[in-house]
Amino acid sequence: VQLQASGGGLVQTGGSLRLSCAASGRTFSGYTIAWFRQAPGKEREFVVAISGGGGSTFYADSVKGRFTISRDNAKNTVYLQMNSLKPEDTAVYYCAADPVWRRRVGVPSEYSYWGQGTQVTVSS
Repeated sequence: VQLQASGGGLVQTGGSLRLSCAASGRTFSGYTIAWFRQAPGKEREFVVAISGGGGSTFYADSVKGRFTISRDNAKNTVYLQMNSLKPEDTAVYYCAADPVWRRRVGVPSEYSYWGQGTQVTVSS
């Protein structure tokens, strides 16, 4: 499966952005999709994951209550709605996919496919 992330940009503190991860492939609904982010000089950090059918989600504590993940399998797209953005949310955001909902859902090495990143910058 090929992934294309988009929707990043520059926003002020407290603002909102919606990222999209568009995927190719006819079996998109069978894939767990996750968002990770990486700030300069830092390791890649798990943000959130959603199961293939959308029935299971898992959020990092740092974004719980502010970010919402959803998916439209008819459009082969996963969305990440980001509200109440903070400067510490500044990073390159990546979407990743795997055909299995892993026990270690927050570990980057558990994902087989990655999209290119989209930059999110939150100004203070």
